[in-house]
Amino acid sequence: MDHNSSSDLVVIGQDDEAQLYGFEKALLRILEKHDLPIESIFVPIDERDIVFKNIENVLKKISPERKPQSIYLSKFAAAVAAGLFDAALNYLWDETIFELRRRVAQYDLSYFFDNAIPNVEKRKKLSSSDDLKKIEDSELIYGAREIELISELGFKHLDYIRYMRNWASAAHPNQNMITGLQLISWLETCIKEVISLPLSNALVEIRQLLTNIKSISISDIEAREIATSCLSLTKDQINNVVSGFFGIYTRPDTTSQTRQNIRRILPLLWDRVDEPTRQQMGNNYGKYASIGDQERKKLSRELLELVSATPYIPDEYRVLEIEDAIENLLLAHRELNNFYNEPVFARALTNIVGPTGKVPKRAYKKYVLGLVEVFLTNGNGVAWNAEPIYLSLINLFDAEQALIAVLSFNEDNIASSLQFELCRKKYRELLDVLKINVSAPAVADLIEDIQKFEGPLDRLRDDHRIKQKLANLLKIIG
Repeated sequence: MDHNSSSDLVVIGQDDEAQLYGFEKALLRILEKHDLPIESIFVPIDERDIVFKNIENVLKKISPERKPQSIYLSKFAAAVAAGLFDAALNYLWDETIFELRRRVAQYDLSYFFDNAIPNVEKRKKLSSSDDLKKIEDSELIYGAREIELISELGFKHLDYIRYMRNWASAAHPNQNMITGLQLISWLETCIKEVISLPLSNALVEIRQLLTNIKSISISDIEAREIATSCLSLTKDQINNVVSGFFGIYTRPDTTSQTRQNIRRILPLLWDRVDEPTRQQMGNNYGKYASIGDQERKKLSRELLELVSATPYIPDEYRVLEIEDAIENLLLAHRELNNFYNEPVFARALTNIVGPTGKVPKRAYKKYVLGLVEVFLTNGNGVAWNAEPIYLSLINLFDAEQALIAVLSFNEDNIASSLQFELCRKKYRELLDVLKINVSAPAVADLIEDIQKFEGPLDRLRDDHRIKQKLANLLKIIG
């Protein structure tokens, strides 16, 4: 007979209580012989009996194939028999964690680590199944919940058992009393939520998808078919899949074929991704930038640009990028051959700003004044391939940005440009566009006064009436 089998130990629960009393008395005699404490060492016999009267029905939930591998459950039963419930809880948790690690390893490790470990530096050190031992139990069950290896309710139950294991088991010195009903209930929970839980159809589908994008080339038609099949996934599952794509794409060892597969599929799923997940992808870019991981920073930007999600990059990094993009655009604008060079830098700026025109406040002035300067032209001609880009970005100005643009005549370089006929014409066009975006009546009045101004626009800022209007406006808007 295999004495490590959990099913063998079920027999103890069917024996007479006298055997448990005899076993306990023998242990107490040994402890007394060596002058060791004997008070409050063992759980009362009737509590142990509760466990053994129920354990057979609970263990039936485990498949016959799985039982012979359940060595910690055998130790659990042995600890129960000895009256050491704190040790029994510890063994139960060991069995649960062992099974959870096994399931994660069989599923998709990269996908799991990407969802379970938000810390970029820690995540970089995790790749193999052996690394599962390097993460905390709390991270393991959190990650299992994130990829839906366990349910939300199962997570809550397991998190409670984890807490009890930490503070009421042999894992730490304690004097807590665990009852037989509690212990058998926790055993049932661990078996139901982890040890004997089958994979859901959705989870099997996700696992297959992750396997396919790493192993085969996916065509555009197949990508659309995959996106259609993903309609059956919940929003949380879609979020997890996309987070997994992000993690796979930004790993340095990912193949070009896999990245191409992700580029085909991701845009088709992006509309279903929620805001927190999008923000997390932007934050990951910021984390790579902050630790100087240039390769992952570059790869994460590629994905963000693919789905027009660069506005989700943290503001502190976007400010630098927007200011750099404006400086590059202005440099091209002020040099020879600007008509040919500007469109490239204009498109680069659009990629950074994104389709919503979202710009951090710290970059407002440089961004707006830069766009005003290039829109006004250099006085010699319009960069026709770039102007539609400038107009699209100007049309996205909010009220504050529009005000900066209206008041740009106060800036030296803009005032200097206004001495040229073409620049004056473009400035008046600009005012027509900005009228739509201003909300304060005082700003609208100022625009009207500027449009009626008959003097040279490059001397606009020196006009007494305009200066008075401007002073009053600044008092009104603070």
